[in-house]
Amino acid sequence: MCPMTDAAAGSLPTPPAGMERAGVVGGGTMGSGIVHVLLAAGFAVTLVDANEAALERAAGLVASSLDAAATRGKLPVAPGDLLARLVLAVDLADLDCADVVIEAVPERIDLKRSVLASIEAVVRPEALLATNTSSLSLTALGSALVHPERFVGTHFFNPVPAQPLLELVRPPMAAEGAVARARELAVALGKEVVEVTDTPGFATSRLGVALGLEATRMVQEGVATPEDIDRAMVLGYRYPMGPCRLGDLVGHDVRLGIAEYLAEHLGPRFEPPQLLRDMVADGRLGKKTGRGFYEWD
Repeated sequence: MCPMTDAAAGSLPTPPAGMERAGVVGGGTMGSGIVHVLLAAGFAVTLVDANEAALERAAGLVASSLDAAATRGKLPVAPGDLLARLVLAVDLADLDCADVVIEAVPERIDLKRSVLASIEAVVRPEALLATNTSSLSLTALGSALVHPERFVGTHFFNPVPAQPLLELVRPPMAAEGAVARARELAVALGKEVVEVTDTPGFATSRLGVALGLEATRMVQEGVATPEDIDRAMVLGYRYPMGPCRLGDLVGHDVRLGIAEYLAEHLGPRFEPPQLLRDMVADGRLGKKTGRGFYEWD
């Protein structure tokens, strides 16, 4: 079933021509955030997740996120009007009318390749296909596609509704038209765009993980506490938050996975410190498990 595209009551933004219907695959934190910004920008959205429980959880996250945005005066119309334009589905076949589909499943290259190939099999030939990945090679992901020329990377940042940046990744096989459409999409979502080539870690993850790994090594070596390392970067370098706290928010399992990938492709300077491996093994993943460098309620 295709989502409705009739304008909701009030002043709803108009998506770019030919991109009115969007699909998002993956109902996790990032997928839910992407659905939020698409709805708020006037898109009709189909959210697909094969796990019905995950799908219902994602719908709850989107609803609560929209309610919070409405309370802050950040929505063009009432949340209910936007949610009426959201379709939940467990079958990728429901993406058959989408103009653009953003894959947002977990950061495992085999999983993403499989999902992207399955998406391509059901969407229209002219649909734009994008992946939300923070570090994985788009060349490797796109090799699973019959038409990789319409495939790009759209690296969103968490929390998606609040973060202004979108890292647009241009794989070598992408057509100029696909990159231009992806940039148009990002602008419609209110994002500032930086464009990078398809290199491991792109620009943001490569720099961010390098800082986070060194901060972890400093804690491991007893140079300073996480609190003092973070305070030094906030007060001395005007970072909005320090690397230890950021690791807690991103998830140390996520940081470890990116570091291992970068170490494999860029060399030992990205080798994860033992403390990071120990924290992940001990379940100290950060905010999502209640403890990391910090204790979280």
